[in-house]
Amino acid sequence: MIKKLNFYHSLFFFNICIILSALEFLKNKDFLILCFFLILSIGISHGALDNLKGKKLLKILKFKSIFVFYIGYITLSLFVILCWILIPTLTLTIFLVVACYHFGKEDTDFLVKKKSFFINLLFTLKGSIIIISPLLFNFQDTADIFKLLNFDISIFGINHIFLYSILFLSFSSNIALSLNQESDFKSLIMMDFISILILNFFLSPILAFTIYFCFLHSLRHSFSLIFELSKNFKRGAFMFIKKALPLTIATVVIYVISFYYLNNLFVIDETIYKLIFIGLASLTFPHILLEYLIEKNEK
Repeated sequence: MIKKLNFYHSLFFFNICIILSALEFLKNKDFLILCFFLILSIGISHGALDNLKGKKLLKILKFKSIFVFYIGYITLSLFVILCWILIPTLTLTIFLVVACYHFGKEDTDFLVKKKSFFINLLFTLKGSIIIISPLLFNFQDTADIFKLLNFDISIFGINHIFLYSILFLSFSSNIALSLNQESDFKSLIMMDFISILILNFFLSPILAFTIYFCFLHSLRHSFSLIFELSKNFKRGAFMFIKKALPLTIATVVIYVISFYYLNNLFVIDETIYKLIFIGLASLTFPHILLEYLIEKNEK
C-alpha cells in the first residue's frame, strides 16, 4: 500500500512541477515569507512524532523517564546552533553532507530492505541532487544564501565540472537504487530526480527547496508515519495530525520568538534564511540520530 501511495505521490508531484515551471509569475521570485510559513507548518511536522520514537527508544534502552529524551534532544539541537555560531563553515559543510544522506534515505527507504555501507553511499549521492541542482542552475543566488549563513562557498573552488560530476553520480545512484525494482518504482525514483531538476531550473533556490522539502520529502515521511499508526490511511492520518500538533505548535512558537529576537539584529530576509536553515540543522541532527539509534537497537 505504502509503495503504491508513494508512486502516485511522485507522479502527482512530477506533474505539478511541470505545471509550476510554466507559470511565469513564479520565476525569479523568492516568495520568502510563504516559504517560511510552509516550512514551519508542513515541513517540520514530519518530525513531530520524534517524541513517540523517543519513548520507543527509551523503552528499548530501559529508561523510564521521557525527560531523558527531551533533555538529550534539546541539548543536541542547542549544540548544533552553538557550533553554527562558532564554526559556521565546518558546521554547514557537515550539515550539507548529512542532509544529502537524510534526503536520499527517507525519500527511498521504503523501497530498500537491505541496508549496507554501499546502500547508504547511494542514498547520500541520490540526496546530493538537492544541494547540487541549485548551485548548478542558480549558482550566484545560492552562494548569496550561503553568505547570509556565514558560509563562503568560494573557498572550495567549486566549478561546473565538479557540479556536473556530482550530478552524474547522483543520476547513477538513482539507476543503481532502481535495479531489481518493479517498473512503477523504477519510474518513481527517476520522476523524483527529474522533478528536482525542473524545480531548480525554473524557480529560485529557496522556492525550489521549499516545494521539494514540504511536498515531496515531508509528505513522504509523513505517509510512512501514518501507516505506522494505522493500516487504515484515514484513521492513521487523523492520529498523525492529532499527535504531531503539540510538538509542531511548540516548534512554531520557538521559531516566532527567535524571529522577533533575530529581527532586531538582522534585516528580515537574513533573519528568515538563518531561521530556516540553522533551525532545520538543529532539528535534523537529533532527528537522524534518533532514527539511527532505533534502527540499531531494534536489530
